[in-house]
Amino acid sequence: MKTLLIKGGRVIDPSRNYDQEADLLIRGAIIEAVEKGLKPPAGTETLDATGLVVAPGLIDMHVHLRDPGYEYKEDIFSGARAAAAGGFTAVAAMANTKPVADDLSVIGYVKERAARAAVRIFPCGALTKGLEGHELAELGRMQKGGAVAFSDDGRPVVSASLMRNALQYSKGIDALIILHEEDPSLSAGGMMHEGAVSSALGLRGTPAAAEEVMLARDLLLLKYIGGRLHLAHLSTAGSVEMVRQAKAAGLNVTAEVAPHHLLLTDRAVKNLSYSTNTKVNPPLRTEFDRQALWEGLIDGTIDAIASDHAPHHSDDKDVEYDFAPFGIAGLESTLSLLLNELSAKRIKKLTLPLLMDKLSTAPARILRVSGGTLQPGSPADVTLIDLKQEVSVNPNTWYSKARNTPFAGYRLTGVAAYTIVGGEVVMKRGVVTEKEPVSHR
Repeated sequence: MKTLLIKGGRVIDPSRNYDQEADLLIRGAIIEAVEKGLKPPAGTETLDATGLVVAPGLIDMHVHLRDPGYEYKEDIFSGARAAAAGGFTAVAAMANTKPVADDLSVIGYVKERAARAAVRIFPCGALTKGLEGHELAELGRMQKGGAVAFSDDGRPVVSASLMRNALQYSKGIDALIILHEEDPSLSAGGMMHEGAVSSALGLRGTPAAAEEVMLARDLLLLKYIGGRLHLAHLSTAGSVEMVRQAKAAGLNVTAEVAPHHLLLTDRAVKNLSYSTNTKVNPPLRTEFDRQALWEGLIDGTIDAIASDHAPHHSDDKDVEYDFAPFGIAGLESTLSLLLNELSAKRIKKLTLPLLMDKLSTAPARILRVSGGTLQPGSPADVTLIDLKQEVSVNPNTWYSKARNTPFAGYRLTGVAAYTIVGGEVVMKRGVVTEKEPVSHR
């Protein structure tokens, strides 16, 4: 059986509050030992990690792979390669495909293709049939078939009665619901955040209340019914405060934030001259909201960071702002964007162990999937990080089919150096070296 020794790196494992220089020994697809000065058996391959960080494999819990149905934007294999290039060993794939992942056949399709992909892919099923918000999808059957959560992401569940039923049913099968919080009667026609910038630019805005009104409703339903809720891509200060209060009251709720909401504001629409790569849903908000998101991340109100990777073909984005689809492609930039903030020391109390928790350990815990730990006996999913290497965001060199990013040209410090999935190196220094699938996938 193949053995691999990762030697001399700074091992950070938030699942055990472990942060020290050590060696990590992988036997086959499993982590066998983590300690200093390991003596590996004869024939062991050695990877010199001196000067690198060794962390649990990163998990992106909010990714749109567009497969089946929109493979011209992205597919499972190109998305998996992009994930590996960005340091992610696993991703959770949203259900807004064509056909929608609202039954066992589409979940099976995703799992079959995922078995041949560079990284682990956990499918999420649709919460309602066709994402139409009228009737619950086959949650129980999809869960048994491998769906790790249920979401109509990109669309809100408008009906309070249906949301109540979803919580009741999901509670019975102990399933996770991931929600896109938006009141469409308030957001209808909105292109960006409603405020001074949208008024100056002449673009119709979406108010913060569009997110907050629906979020307040769902937290009230959660309190009444119970269940497990995860809130996708929070974007407003009001949302952060409501989640903070809900957690203090003991509600079973978790939340995520996307890098673009942490780093950009609505002024980016003006600064980038109406670039449609700034058009996202929920929209980029104000500086006050951005600061509140960081505060929520640091104090634990926000549990995870997810890219909300939303790839689009250039033909779809190269149109007038009003007609462009929402979304930013982020799998290959997320880690470096965040490491650069750490390097620049702009955010007080932001630490590397905290980032690794938000990008790995917490997503694994929320989704209840393998990974997020370097505990001996766990799957050998590992991300090695070079904190000093500089990188330029150049979407033309991405493994993703998409190029839609507002961060093109950014010079960043910090990058994924190696991505290891099940003991196999699938990315080395920016080059994806995926192999044929092996039995542990």
